[in-house]
Amino acid sequence: MGRRSPSTRLQAALAALAVAAATGVILTIPEASAAVAAGATGYASQNGGTTGGAGGQTVRATTGTQIHAALCGRASSSTPITIQVEGTINHANTAKVSGTSCNTAAGVIELKQISNVTLVGVGAGAVFDQVGIHIRESSNIIIQNVTVKNVKKSGSPTSNGGDAIGMESDVRNVWVDHSTLEASGGESEGFDGLFDMKDNTQYVTLSYSVLRNSGRGGLVGSSETELSNGFITYHHNLYENIDSRAPLLRGGTAHMYDNHYRQLNESGINSRAGAHAKVENNYFEDSKDVLGTFYTDAAGYWQVAGNVFDNVTWSPKGTDYNPAGPNPTSNATVSVPYAYTLDSASCVPDVVARTAGAGKGLLVSDGSCTPQSPSPTPTATASPTPTPTASPTPTPTATATTAPPSGTNLSIGAGSDGSSKADGTSYGNVRDGNLSTYWSPAGTTGSVSVKWGSPTTISSVRVREAAGAGTVTGWRLLNGDTGAVLATGGAAGTATFPATALSKVTFEITGATGTPRVAEFETYA
Repeated sequence: MGRRSPSTRLQAALAALAVAAATGVILTIPEASAAVAAGATGYASQNGGTTGGAGGQTVRATTGTQIHAALCGRASSSTPITIQVEGTINHANTAKVSGTSCNTAAGVIELKQISNVTLVGVGAGAVFDQVGIHIRESSNIIIQNVTVKNVKKSGSPTSNGGDAIGMESDVRNVWVDHSTLEASGGESEGFDGLFDMKDNTQYVTLSYSVLRNSGRGGLVGSSETELSNGFITYHHNLYENIDSRAPLLRGGTAHMYDNHYRQLNESGINSRAGAHAKVENNYFEDSKDVLGTFYTDAAGYWQVAGNVFDNVTWSPKGTDYNPAGPNPTSNATVSVPYAYTLDSASCVPDVVARTAGAGKGLLVSDGSCTPQSPSPTPTATASPTPTPTASPTPTPTATATTAPPSGTNLSIGAGSDGSSKADGTSYGNVRDGNLSTYWSPAGTTGSVSVKWGSPTTISSVRVREAAGAGTVTGWRLLNGDTGAVLATGGAAGTATFPATALSKVTFEITGATGTPRVAEFETYA
């Protein structure tokens, strides 16, 4: 379908942020001066939380090369670090840097195969000019108070496939906050998405940010069959002058609340291929077809409450076009596992205008339509992995045993998906009842899921390995609907837990002696 080019007008304030790089030196500065807001919100607060570089060294960078050098100068790829950025990052000052704790490339800020990093704009501001930020095979990343603009996938110069911020390949726990992502046109002008997630990206929050002047706001999942992404929160963001994908959801669960959508030219929140969207207290203005399933007959779902639709127009329904309006109602119930406070939709335009985007002082809302400064960042100790956040109930630790559960294996006849798989293996092999077939992740860690078309109650699982290059040494069992941890353990075997009704259960391998082989992922009531 054709796309109209969005307006190229950019706010004059953006030019003030484009400051030339000052020096070519990385300066180590006291940890207390790191301008990072209080803890992550939404889904980024789950799965152990998102703390970025808390507890680690803080350095200053004024070029892309210095950002890469800071990553490569760590003791390991998981050593916590906060990188304060000031100035303009562009192709001329972003070179590849090599090291054992990094995997970088020229012309793109590469956060690849690393963890525990905060990238935050300070001082006069940080502008990534035609240089995208690429997060791949990484976890526990915070990006805050930066502007990323005019990243191209065609024309010259190109960067990051045209995405301002793009995540792919087994990414976990990313919080992007108080940032400005913008383009100057659509695909025909060489631009792609502003905020894209694909290939098993989970537990992400986009908050207090501005996305504007682009043909594509962002996507979750690169195709109708690539459904391994999810658990995304979008809150207090401004989507302005966007043609479509605000966002496009292919499978997974997303929560949108207190966002201001203005001038969505063709379509907005596009929930499809079984995606579930919880859409609350948003303000939609001067836009078209702001919610529904568009350009496909693969249905998506939504729960709506408290939204304002101000001068929104709706198209007729068709075989591959299903707008939720003109009177949007819920067609599903979508639950989220974290606490949050809603601002009234009527004040969202004002609150978002005063808080969203880079250079706004990291102001946040307190739920009463009154912006305020964030609480101080809690002091964190250095750790290669984030400390899990408190749960309402303790996470049971399961002990692997050889005794199989009794009853019927509910995985037989169910569906399955997962993270990237090794060549020659299949997700379906874990639910075929055949111990001679198996699924392996593309490496030592990864996840595989069993899913059903409607909620199914289970209380135990049995994971059976096939002999191969490695064995499982650590795992978590997740409720695929909510992200809650059902059980954890070391060696694979049998796990029991309180009876839980869910549509999807995920076996996530967190450690292995080599590439493991999961022959069967059995589930029982």
